[in-house]
Amino acid sequence: MSQSKVYNSAEEALKGIVHDGQTLAIGGFGLCGIPESLIEALRDSKVKELTCISNNAGVDDFGLGLLLQTRQIKKMISSYVGENKEFERQYLAGELEVELTPQGTLAEKLRSGGAGIPAFYTATGVGTLVAEGKETRDFDGRTYVLEHSLRADVALIKAQKADKAGNLIFNKTARNFNPDCAMAGKITIVEVEEIVETGTFDPDEVHLPGIFVQRIVLNASPEKRIEKTTTKAVEGA
Repeated sequence: MSQSKVYNSAEEALKGIVHDGQTLAIGGFGLCGIPESLIEALRDSKVKELTCISNNAGVDDFGLGLLLQTRQIKKMISSYVGENKEFERQYLAGELEVELTPQGTLAEKLRSGGAGIPAFYTATGVGTLVAEGKETRDFDGRTYVLEHSLRADVALIKAQKADKAGNLIFNKTARNFNPDCAMAGKITIVEVEEIVETGTFDPDEVHLPGIFVQRIVLNASPEKRIEKTTTKAVEGA
């Protein structure tokens, strides 16, 4: 009988999987759909010299910002990093390697990596710093730049629901980079808010099949912090 994919804690789910010097793909868009408890467990594991592929770098005291505080990240491959002052400080001081990548290109790098495609051409970034040192080629009169796909040793992602076989359903926009990260990871660990028995989902409901998921951990009450709260004054108040 095969071993269960469900683990009792984020710490147990990471055990024996994460090591110094690895490349990790981490899901989320800003603070939406990030694997909160897995990131905290990664910090507590004290692994270091990590390369993190992620849309964002968290904020100073949440998300990947926790790993920046403890200096566990050596390099970030990201598209959106504007909300983290410690990220800025480390980068400007030469303490953190940064590979800024256009957002759509980053998504395609992960998707292609997961699909076994080693590289692809895109018009995004042509004529800018993004294309410096990269191969270019013309198709139908337009110049494209060659981008290499991304693979990760480990992917940490967040979903709303999983069955015990690892089939996943994401909650609306929290789907964001999570499926692409999962496919690009050699080993994928998912944090979910609900675990159900295998066979519960209608196959047509499944956003990501369980073949891409090796370990599952329950976090039924995530913090789901809001990056910036904007409110509108009530008239007459």
